[in-house]
Order: sequence, then structure tokens, then C-alpha cells
Amino acid sequence: MEIRTFAGAAVAPHLDAVAALRIAVFRDWPYLYDGDAAYEATYLATYARSPRSLFVLAFDGARVVGASTGIPLADETEAFQRPFRARGIPLGDVFYFGESVLLPAYRGRGIGHAFFDAREDWARKLGGFALTAFCAVERAAADPRRPAGYRPNDAFWNKRGYVRQDDMFCELEWKEVGAEAPVPHRLRFWLRPLEGAA
Repeated sequence: MEIRTFAGAAVAPHLDAVAALRIAVFRDWPYLYDGDAAYEATYLATYARSPRSLFVLAFDGARVVGASTGIPLADETEAFQRPFRARGIPLGDVFYFGESVLLPAYRGRGIGHAFFDAREDWARKLGGFALTAFCAVERAAADPRRPAGYRPNDAFWNKRGYVRQDDMFCELEWKEVGAEAPVPHRLRFWLRPLEGAA
């Protein structure tokens, strides 16, 4: 296993692998995302265009088995920026974390922590950020599609110092597995002060 980082457009040779990985991992609960290659290309292009973005990739040999992203919130799309504007948080103060996706066979090896460490270190290296943030989809506890024994990542995020926000959400649309058309989904934000920031 090897963890490698790429800034901005340097990730170009691996974008197709990251898109395929996102489609594979997000197909499962709680996202239930019915992958869309066109959406993936547009989404990942936002990150690849930003020279201050970061891709953290986990490789097993030449194969990308995990991926995590981060980007200055000012370079993200309006859907992610809006809740911060509404709260009065300057966009320039926030480094936003996109996904962390990892194939099931590679979980439990500390790679999730490595993803967070790399993105937090990158935000400190860039300088000027007071907060790191991400958002995650929420599902009803009684949703019949919820797998038996499913454990959300809340405890992991709390241990990393992230605080669940009761009043910060964004809404994104995607088509769920087995659905006819895209539907809106609500994602909740989690924030953490960036200790040691310059």
C-alpha cells in the first residue's frame, strides 16, 4: 500500500480511476448513488482546475483503491459555499474536504486517518485557513434500506475533532440505485478549527 498526493491538475492521469472508485463506493449505503460518468467528470474537474486542491490517493500496486480530496472553499461550487455565506463565515477561511472513498477490503488499516492527516497538513501548508469542513448525507434511522449493523462515521469524525453542525446543510441531487430520476439529498456539515494554521 502506498499513499500519494497530487495537487490540482497533476492528478489528471488518475481522474478516471477516481471517478470509477467514487461510483463503486458511493453505490453502497448511505449514498446509494447510481453512478453517472458525466457528473463525475464535471465534479472532479472543479478540483483538478484548482491549483490549491489536493488529491490523496491510496494505491495497491498500480491500482487506485482509495481517494480523498480537498479544496479551498472559495474554489468550490455555490451549493457548498451557500451555507457558509448564510452563517457569515468568510469562504477564504475554509478548506473544504470532498469525499473519502475506500474499497471495503482496505478499510480498518488507518487509511481514513491518513486521508484526514494529509488534507489537514495541506491546508496548514497553504496557510490562511481557520477551519476545515466536510458534509455527509443523512438518512432516516428507520429507512428500510439501511443495512443491518451499519455504523455511521460520526464517532470517527468526533475523535478527529469535527463537530456536527445543527444548522448547516447543502442539497445535492443524484439518481439513486433503482430510481427513475435524480432526487434531492440533504447533507450535513461538520467543522473543525485548523490548529497550527499559519
